[in-house]
Amino acid sequence: MISELIEKIFKWKSAASSSMEAKRRLKLVIAHDRAGLSPEAIESMRKEILEVVSRYVDIDTEESEFALESDRQMTALIANLPIRRVKPTEQIPSLSD
Repeated sequence: MISELIEKIFKWKSAASSSMEAKRRLKLVIAHDRAGLSPEAIESMRKEILEVVSRYVDIDTEESEFALESDRQMTALIANLPIRRVKPTEQIPSLSD
């Protein structure tokens, strides 16, 4: 609450955060281009990753984040999956199933 008030008083901080957001979005676009993945392929990959991880833990899907980041040498898929709880052992599928 205090930080919001300070941010309203000092507009420079908002400008900095919006420029950081623009920079983050540009990096995402560049990463998508370098990876050569379509948005549909990334969405399909996201769904499959959530499905696999959900076999072992309950995930907060509303708060999960997927992003592609790249530098000059490689592109990385970054997944932030908040875990609500670990499933009991009897609910986890065995490797022989």
